[in-house]
Amino acid sequence: MSNLDPMFRIGQQLIEPLMDTLGLSKAEATERALKMLARVGLPDPERTFRAYPHQISGGMAQRVLIAGAVASGPTLLIADEPTTALDVTVQAEVLELLRELREEFDMTIVMVTHNFGVVADICDRVAVMHQGQIVEENEATQLFANPQQSYTQMLLGSVLEDPKTRTYVAPAAKGAKA
Repeated sequence: MSNLDPMFRIGQQLIEPLMDTLGLSKAEATERALKMLARVGLPDPERTFRAYPHQISGGMAQRVLIAGAVASGPTLLIADEPTTALDVTVQAEVLELLRELREEFDMTIVMVTHNFGVVADICDRVAVMHQGQIVEENEATQLFANPQQSYTQMLLGSVLEDPKTRTYVAPAAKGAKA
């Protein structure tokens, strides 16, 4: 949400870059922006286009930003924490959208994230960084199956994977026999 300027309507924030970078007229940029808002799954693109950022949800804002990022047809998209602060359902929808757009626009996505679930879900290759340096790089399946570097092993070991469901046991009432 912080990437959308609260002073301007969403439409204006989408069309200005299209006019500047692609040389489109305002009408052409508006048409393209509305098509992209529809393409990213917003139910009422025109309403979203006219809205201010505070009038849409976090998931909608993420879709708006994705629409703006791919509207000019890039070959490379850098997605920095694209699912942070989204609930699990919206996160899954955003990841599926990114997968679809990657294929549709034949673009490469560099995903920057701390979320190993996101990495496992969408990434083909993984580079693990420590103190600004890449310490390990591999195919995602290989990295998760057999991490080579101690830092990568430590990171993967810190992910909670407890298949047992914890149950709450109420303390016995005073005077009750156990």
